[in-house]
Amino acid sequence: MLSLLNHYSNGRAAWFLLFLSTFIFELTALFFQHGLGLAPCTLCIYQRCAIFGIMIASIIGLIKPNNYIFRLGGILVWLFSAYKGFTLATFHAHLQFEPNFSDTCAINVQFPSWLPLNQWLPSMFNAYGSCADKIWTFLTIEMSQWMIIIFACYLFVGLTILISQFFPVKKI
Repeated sequence: MLSLLNHYSNGRAAWFLLFLSTFIFELTALFFQHGLGLAPCTLCIYQRCAIFGIMIASIIGLIKPNNYIFRLGGILVWLFSAYKGFTLATFHAHLQFEPNFSDTCAINVQFPSWLPLNQWLPSMFNAYGSCADKIWTFLTIEMSQWMIIIFACYLFVGLTILISQFFPVKKI
């Protein structure tokens, strides 16, 4: 099983599926924001950036998937982004369901001065919603909880792919 996953990670199809999934999630986020008029908060924007991180990881893997350095680089960026997204989504759900007086969420996004995404693409990276608002549910699960599930899946699959790199590909 793990050698088969290693085999798949050496090809472009698996990396393209990863790219496609992140692209669909980004389009969905933009539809929620611009189509349904749901206001994103700062944590939503940061989670969107984590999805972009996984998308960048898929592009790294797509460049040269049979090269160990590119593949491992893509997997590590994938895992880092999925982990950051998971922690952001968990904190977001915490703010919505069991907030403390000491817990706060910034009003404005804070990007590095060398990467002011909110100034370059304000329609995509500006936050104008409240982190504590529960604005959308599906199957009685709030959006922040869905993001925990999504990032947990990305993290689990990424860890499995990383572990599979230590199992040699069987010749077919």
